[in-house]
Amino acid sequence: MIGLTRQYGRYGYRRIAALLRDAGWHVNDKRVERLWRREGLKVPMKQPKKGRLWLNDSSCVRLRPERRDHVWSYDFVHCRTDDGKAFRTLNIIDAYSRECLAIRVDRKLNSGNVIDALSDLFILRGVPSFIRSDNGPEFVAEAVQNWIKAVGAKTAYIEPGSPWENGYVESFNARFRDEFLNGETFYSLREAQVLIEEWRKHYNTKRPHSALGHRPPAPETVVTMDRRPVMHSQSNWTTQVGLIREWHYIAPGKPMQNSPVESFNGRLRDECLNEHLCPTLRHARHLIAA
Repeated sequence: MIGLTRQYGRYGYRRIAALLRDAGWHVNDKRVERLWRREGLKVPMKQPKKGRLWLNDSSCVRLRPERRDHVWSYDFVHCRTDDGKAFRTLNIIDAYSRECLAIRVDRKLNSGNVIDALSDLFILRGVPSFIRSDNGPEFVAEAVQNWIKAVGAKTAYIEPGSPWENGYVESFNARFRDEFLNGETFYSLREAQVLIEEWRKHYNTKRPHSALGHRPPAPETVVTMDRRPVMHSQSNWTTQVGLIREWHYIAPGKPMQNSPVESFNGRLRDECLNEHLCPTLRHARHLIAA
């Protein structure tokens, strides 16, 4: 318990108890609390209860996530390196699973960087139903709104001056600053990028989350592999590729001799490329892959 407390100084006894159980110790929260108090360790203050947010027509303001990839939330956090130069982080989370999908770190982040970060995630995970954010200029930019609409998602902007309506990512930002940023000194931007990515992986795979029953948002899964050699049959694709012995080139200026791929290129240009405006290379990759 003392070792975990030294390693994760901002964790309370409930989160430490969850880590102990994950390590194989058979302890409950009450026993850890007794030992915690006996050792004189810090007991975090209880958070005050918060009421729901309601409009005059009795409808709830906050969009409740119902499944994974239903609602994503993103926001910026500001920090500085040791030389006093500022940098920003773009934090993107899944509001349902509480998983931190990405943290983009750079000196300056604008609407183009927002599109790039979302493009990478859309390729890996698909397009969410809603993307929630505040009304910052990087999020309300026309290029961002048009691009999100083009890929089939919807924006969910909070009311100006009401950060509590984006509570999931605001809570993540608070944990990010309290448990990591406030305890680190970054001597370069590259060091910040590496350490922040390591913390993101720890947050997703190991850090117990109280809203998830003190389980991490995306715990690591170990899959045992069969070490026996696998004998490939003659119908294996690689074997079939090995049977190719000669190449056939078309005559110069005769594209009709390669008509299948020429037909495909025509459909690609007519049905996709001519219909969409691609502001970045990643955007073009995403549209073509979709």
